[in-house]
Amino acid sequence: MTQGPMPSDPRAPGISAGITEQVIHDLVHTFYGKIRGDTVLGPIFEAKVGDWPSHLDKMCAFWSSVTLMSGRYKGHPMIAHANITGIERAHFDRWLTIFRETAADACGVEAAALFIDRAERIAQSLQVGIALHRSGSNDPRHARKETAP
Repeated sequence: MTQGPMPSDPRAPGISAGITEQVIHDLVHTFYGKIRGDTVLGPIFEAKVGDWPSHLDKMCAFWSSVTLMSGRYKGHPMIAHANITGIERAHFDRWLTIFRETAADACGVEAAALFIDRAERIAQSLQVGIALHRSGSNDPRHARKETAP
């Protein structure tokens, strides 16, 4: 279970970009509303997310930790994503497309740029981690090419 709002770190990159807990809430809820209706990603999320309010709270905590350095998120995204069978690069590409569009529509220019930058980095990291998980190797040179970024 996630905690309520915690103070942002004054060094957090999101502060100067105008990101607040409310901005994060609005972005996350709008974005996942689109994901749930997406013909490609919707079925994957519906199969994995049993409790949407809890998932949305967790995603708000995640983005709060990433952009505001709040420390609210306590999960393990690599493990959660590595255990989803059938997830491929095309899914990450689709996720990023929807995220970019939503951030651009829901946030100011600086906030959107920060969210998108972090989302792209996180997606790349998750793809590498999944490739390593699937290959059973700790050596990135042995990652399966079709899932590596």
